[in-house]
Amino acid sequence: MLKSFPRRLLLALPLAGLAGPALAHAILLESTPAAGATLKPGVTDIRLRFNSRLDVARSRITLTIPGKPPEILPITGDRLGVVLSAVATLSPGRQSLHWQVLAVDGHITRGEVAFNVAAP
Repeated sequence: MLKSFPRRLLLALPLAGLAGPALAHAILLESTPAAGATLKPGVTDIRLRFNSRLDVARSRITLTIPGKPPEILPITGDRLGVVLSAVATLSPGRQSLHWQVLAVDGHITRGEVAFNVAAP
């Protein structure tokens, strides 16, 4: 049966699965503050840069401080849609930023950046 099957088609079949678009989750490339950083208390700019475009309206950053309710931060995106920015007022102690982003390919990704805020 294989003898009647065109040889060129046999060679092309393994490559057929590679023809579609590559879909992947958004990956956090860089954060300010960096994971494990120690910051001064007060107003701090937050910046999360990802490897793919995001749906900013459906993404979020939540500041978590032990003993306090989580605070969803208002975010903005850059013109390319790969950076989320926010501003937070930090007090001393261990804190973390929990992020959830929706990439334009439809995948949701979540993660955390933990850091410390030093006493004044």
